Amino acid sequence: MRKQVQVPGVTKWALPFSLGIVAEGRYVFVAGQGPLDLKTGKVVPGMFEEQAALTFENVKTILEAAGASTKDVVKVNVYLTDLANFQAMNAVYRRHFSEPYPARTTVQVGLLGIMIEVDAIACLPQRRR
Repeated sequence: MRKQVQVPGVTKWALPFSLGIVAEGRYVFVAGQGPLDLKTGKVVPGMFEEQAALTFENVKTILEAAGASTKDVVKVNVYLTDLANFQAMNAVYRRHFSEPYPARTTVQVGLLGIMIEVDAIACLPQRRR
């Protein structure tokens, strides 16, 4: 069983994917997020740290709409266009996640006009299932 996460104030985009899915009433899968305005789907330009902060805020927004938080995240994948931004990404990451940190993979990739993309998997707390 899976249910699409509905984020308040976000209109449906023309792209064929969901921002998030709750599966089996227990797991939240957050689609790859970047430095986008969730209401318009448009990239918000900025320096790396600004793009990273907005990207992690978008992940947080989708988690919260599903009834989870960053404390419920068990796995994060981070995609960077330049691994020179690895330490800057870690600084932003630490503001959004706490110990014990989720399992994480970070790789360098080519992205379409953005410097960072992040996806995540969380387990809903029992009280919210």
